[in-house]
Amino acid sequence: MTQIPLTIFDETLRDGEQQVGIFFDAQTKGDLARLIAKTGVHHVALMPAIHPTEAELVKNLVDRNLPQIVASTMMGKSHIDQSQACGVKTIILFNAVSDRLLTLRASSALDSTTINQIRNRMLDQVLAHLQYAASRGLKICFAAEDASRADFDFLVECINKFQPYIEHFILCDTVGILTPEDTRLWLRNLIEFTGNKTPLCVHFHNDRGLALENTIQAVLAGATGISGTFGGIGERAGNVALEQVLHGLKLRYSWHIEGINYDALTEVTKYLSSKGFRANAPYSIESLRYETGIHVDSLCSDRFSYYLFTQGQPEVWYGKFSGASNFQYLFEHCLQQPQPQSKYQEFRERIKHIAIAQKRSFDQAETLNLLGY
Repeated sequence: MTQIPLTIFDETLRDGEQQVGIFFDAQTKGDLARLIAKTGVHHVALMPAIHPTEAELVKNLVDRNLPQIVASTMMGKSHIDQSQACGVKTIILFNAVSDRLLTLRASSALDSTTINQIRNRMLDQVLAHLQYAASRGLKICFAAEDASRADFDFLVECINKFQPYIEHFILCDTVGILTPEDTRLWLRNLIEFTGNKTPLCVHFHNDRGLALENTIQAVLAGATGISGTFGGIGERAGNVALEQVLHGLKLRYSWHIEGINYDALTEVTKYLSSKGFRANAPYSIESLRYETGIHVDSLCSDRFSYYLFTQGQPEVWYGKFSGASNFQYLFEHCLQQPQPQSKYQEFRERIKHIAIAQKRSFDQAETLNLLGY
């Protein structure tokens, strides 16, 4: 058995809970955090900005001496400050890097000049926040949202420019478009063109059922870290299942990941199973459901921003992870009854409060009933 170093990012408590129908209360999250920490993974991510209760939970977990806890953090000094106030030492800043997501709300024609201007603004914004976070003494990882659809040369530029400030650059296949063949070539080329100076990690989604093999191929190509969830839970068809990657590398290549307690992996998956938490199957009706506000916001502008398939329609749900955009989608796209933006904010807070109290999410009909429509 060969010992190999590989940085493991766990997203069960953040990305995993974004699966419609899954709700972790504070006790469940605390239990899971402790079980996951025992596996030896290096980072356990949560997102304080979701809700004050989430920020309080992060503080409590850090206070309980779980050093692996890190904060997924949106761009904005206030978000960085909030994450640091929770006591974490490491944050994962994230931002879109594909033209599809960067240009969603462009007000002018998308010629090459305009696209370059948008890209340059993104670079300046991210660099400013990386520098700010570094000045606060934080360790930083950067998650490149929709990296698999980004222009290759621009992605290389991002990696090279962010390299002085970050410990890991996380490449996200946000809508699961990669194939194993594409993945291996993509990673090899990125490593070659960036001079292998920045540790490249991968965060792959399972919309087409390929996340496991894609992740293994990325490791074979030279990725230095992987990001996923236990049980593969997560929005739509979920994420790569960490236990499957770790056992797969061990059984197929006799690679034992340094620091991982393989017996403890089973305890996490047993706990999830005992609670009835399971990933949605790719191509299932359940895998076409969306709740996270940032994703629904993009769907409002471009159906294919987060929706991979030509058939069917995305199904928007409402709950803890909803943004005002969920209610904009409901009233403008579904009902054709536009409301003031302040109303969408009001609806978000009302439904989020009810969802947390009832520990669930709501479909469109339930939501309209709760709102009195």
